[in-house]
Amino acid sequence: MPNTTAPHATNLRRGRFSEFGRTCLITTATHERRPIFRNFRAGRLLVNEMRLSEQNNLVESLAWVIMPDHLHWLLVLRDGSLANLLKRIKARSTQAINRELHWRGQLWQRGYHDRAMRRNDDLQAMARYIVANPLRAGISSRLADYPLWDAVWL
Repeated sequence: MPNTTAPHATNLRRGRFSEFGRTCLITTATHERRPIFRNFRAGRLLVNEMRLSEQNNLVESLAWVIMPDHLHWLLVLRDGSLANLLKRIKARSTQAINRELHWRGQLWQRGYHDRAMRRNDDLQAMARYIVANPLRAGISSRLADYPLWDAVWL
């Protein structure tokens, strides 16, 4: 398999650490940006894994939206590291989706983008921006019609 990672992409994570209680915005994409989550059942299986991580007190979900080929997730890290959380979510969702939908192979791109939120960031405005992604992408004309999103404030 060819290496599609930018030559210095690993340098971006050098010196970073996971801070408990820190609010982060995570974005991660499907392998080759395939629109896997156009399949509603695949999306619900991913939601199940995200909720399981919340039930296990690894994370507090503030807002998320699952787009056809990527996930945006505003969260508060409660235990472990972001890297381990995303590794777990990706592995478990891949297993569940492949098993239930009789698919095979890699579902997620390696890595993810994270942004630590600052104290003065407006989290509710960020949540509104996140969940409005299907509207901006033209996938849905009304948020109420798009099934793969949630936010604690909305």
